[in-house]
Amino acid sequence: MSVLTAGEIMLRLQPPGYKRIVQTDCYEAVYGGGEANVAVSLAQLGDEAEFFTKLPLNPVADACVNTLRGYGVGVSKIVRGGDRMGIYFCEKGFSQRPSQVIYDRAHSAISEIAPEDYDAAAVMEGADWFHWTGITPAISDRAADMTAALLAEAERRGVTVSCDLNFRKKLWSKQKAGEVMSELVKKVDVLISNEEDCKDVFGIEAEGSSIKDGSLSKDGYVQIGRKLLKAFPRLKGAAFTLRESYSANRNGWSALYVTADAVYESKRYDVSIIDRVGGGDSFGAGLIHGLRSGKGERYALEFAVAASCLKHTIEGDFNAVSASEVEKLMGGDGSGRVQR
Repeated sequence: MSVLTAGEIMLRLQPPGYKRIVQTDCYEAVYGGGEANVAVSLAQLGDEAEFFTKLPLNPVADACVNTLRGYGVGVSKIVRGGDRMGIYFCEKGFSQRPSQVIYDRAHSAISEIAPEDYDAAAVMEGADWFHWTGITPAISDRAADMTAALLAEAERRGVTVSCDLNFRKKLWSKQKAGEVMSELVKKVDVLISNEEDCKDVFGIEAEGSSIKDGSLSKDGYVQIGRKLLKAFPRLKGAAFTLRESYSANRNGWSALYVTADAVYESKRYDVSIIDRVGGGDSFGAGLIHGLRSGKGERYALEFAVAASCLKHTIEGDFNAVSASEVEKLMGGDGSGRVQR
């Protein structure tokens, strides 16, 4: 059985190194997108992972599919058609200068997907876990309808469902996000969020925390977790990534996992960042991997935080680390010494 993820994968264009967009005369090209990032991470960790999306029939999309296949992700369910693949430009920040993302994704193939393009039952076939993010329904009403159809099929089959709220203000308003996500999250078993998304989507925030100065109240997030479990009775657990943002390239990184019976708090890592895009997705993949392992919630949380800690040191959207590398960091070996 496999983990199915579904959403948009885009062409990522970025200036070399830490150049600004206004400075560069060339771009490095890679691929990335929330649910695709999760699928790649899971495949690298040794899980069977499938990715569903719609991509146009052109060489750029062909290269994208080949990249996913090269990382071990199942691509047989990808629908081909439409006019274009979404693009995003990423300008990496440093020190007090934040990173910037500029989207060029209007009218992408997945945003215009129609019911006749896919069969939800066929897409869900063979999956025992389905992961999606709040980015997908934000892309378009058609993508939201696709998400709802896949969730209905997952519920019919008894498939476990996880969701990362991933609010993106450049894609939709807080009001629409709240309306749409409040319905879709009713079919979710494991919810992933951070210090901003619960406030933006559901109007729930942690008292005693400040995103601007990097201070966090863990007790506040436990309260949010309890409120979410009460609001969405199907939820078995709510995970929160806790990012203490001191600068663009130095963060404190830890997480909480709240269930009806317990609260799990992870180890905290002081992270020097090469590329933070995909950090939350690598956490989600690590949590899914850990929960599917049968080793319990505490192991799953520690695995997820360690996996995402390592992702911050890797260029691009994808977390190219193995389960053994993650477990080595979990065991306390974070020296960074050369491995011979």
